[in-house]
Amino acid sequence: MSKAIDDLMHEHDAILFTLKVLGRMTALIREGKTVEAADPLALVAFLKEFADKCHHGKEEGILFPALEKAGIRREGGPVGVMLQEHEEGRAFIREMSAGLEAKDLPRFAEAADGYAELLSGHIEKENTILFPMGEQALSPAVLSQVYEAFEEHEDKVIGQGRHEELHAMLDAFEAKYLKPGLA
Repeated sequence: MSKAIDDLMHEHDAILFTLKVLGRMTALIREGKTVEAADPLALVAFLKEFADKCHHGKEEGILFPALEKAGIRREGGPVGVMLQEHEEGRAFIREMSAGLEAKDLPRFAEAADGYAELLSGHIEKENTILFPMGEQALSPAVLSQVYEAFEEHEDKVIGQGRHEELHAMLDAFEAKYLKPGLA
């Protein structure tokens, strides 16, 4: 597997982990338990910054154009489907934000559930269909260029060291929401 595709798949792992945390938060909300107000806000901010700006930015601005250039269709093809799902995800994030802004936690939880369902399926399609197609369609040289562009994108969009800060946030959420024996 190329470094470019491996990079995206590792980011998918972090996003799927975030969806587990999100699911635990929404479960607590539905059970009428208290969730610190800052936590859902921080998680939505993470999704905006990491999943959308950084990860989807790499796909939309670098990988997908390379795939299209190699003959993988956008209109009526897998790239178009992924782009549409990115837009649907952004709509769910806007709805989660609106629910939090209105202090309407059930609204937030409903949008969070929709987002998690969408993104879980989306990631599965990318990992099992689109990325293997990309590995076949793109030469090792092009995949290397894509990876270098990913590194530049990450530095430009979120800055050096920010990836590590975001992963530290996930570690803190893991300890708070996913460790066995927690309420």
